[in-house]
Amino acid sequence: MGAGIAVDFQNKFKLINKLLQCDPEYPMCIQIGRVYNLITKSKYWNKPTYGSLEGAVLMMRELALDKDIKFIAMPKIGCGLDRLQWGKTKEIIQEIFKDTDIEILVCHL
Repeated sequence: MGAGIAVDFQNKFKLINKLLQCDPEYPMCIQIGRVYNLITKSKYWNKPTYGSLEGAVLMMRELALDKDIKFIAMPKIGCGLDRLQWGKTKEIIQEIFKDTDIEILVCHL
């Protein structure tokens, strides 16, 4: 959580200490307050794969369905410093959420 949009989230929500308490494996999705944290790699310097991204997004969908969430706003996950391609990432998200009534808003600068 030292670069990119993660810095903004850390500054606003103080997530790092809460995430460290969880000792998460990957892929994983951990909800802290109103924020879904997608864990897609074991070390921050590693790069995620489309498979690990898909696994984390699947877990996010299950959490959202369980809590009756109807709207999720997110950045272009995995596509900044992690270098995943947005076209493929978008396809994964659309496929995972296609049979739900959850609306996804993708925000970017």
